[in-house]
Amino acid sequence: MTDLLFVLSKLFWLALRPGTFALLVALVGLWAVWRGRRWGRRPIAAALGFYLALLLLPLHIWVQMPLEDRFPRPAEEPARVDGIVVLGGAVEQDMTEARGIPALNGAAERMTEPVALMRRHPGARLLFTGGQGALLHGGLTEADVARQFWTGMGVPPERMIFETGARNTHENAVLSHALARPRLGETWLLVTSASHMPRSVGVYRRAGWEVVPWPVNYRTGRGFHIWYAASFPGRLSEFEWGLREWIGMSIYRLIGRTDALFPSP
Repeated sequence: MTDLLFVLSKLFWLALRPGTFALLVALVGLWAVWRGRRWGRRPIAAALGFYLALLLLPLHIWVQMPLEDRFPRPAEEPARVDGIVVLGGAVEQDMTEARGIPALNGAAERMTEPVALMRRHPGARLLFTGGQGALLHGGLTEADVARQFWTGMGVPPERMIFETGARNTHENAVLSHALARPRLGETWLLVTSASHMPRSVGVYRRAGWEVVPWPVNYRTGRGFHIWYAASFPGRLSEFEWGLREWIGMSIYRLIGRTDALFPSP
């Protein structure tokens, strides 16, 4: 059942992500107009309206800002940190395999922030969770890339733990909890993108692990200079990322993988 849900989630998003779906709707409209059907103008107008709204309005900010503001960092960093959990999603294993050096993507702060945390907390363990999150992939897992990157950054191997089987946020929580076996009273930080934090915290709570949110990779801010700084492709990508999080939280709540529709502190 878990494998089926994983495959369905990938296929669902492949066809229904907003940019692709709007293009498909426009193509249907064009086909209808070419066939002499007047109703074809409506899907064309709807698709163009979506792209125009994305161009003129900061939709990408509006969809992500509530997510990023939900779990702010603690006002004071915990004096004692026993461990740091880092969710996959910031590395490019196929590019790493192709070029032979660790490759990071736009969520690179997930990988760099833990290095600074480890230096400030010399007794903390570093747990990375991430296997293969794509239907088509090469031989390296996300954990393989993380090991290369952190080893190159000087993190002692004996302080690192790697979970290599997780394909989504639910499996991140379940498998990393089983691997770390946190004890009562321990303080573990959860490092992931700020917009991904609400869903992540909800899933970890369902797994029985109360982690301390430590968000990174903020993508929103207040002010026109931030709202309109991104290019159109960048806005579309950010909008799709934020919408995907809202859909993911809704589905996770529906199938019982989180304890709240919009987890809160």
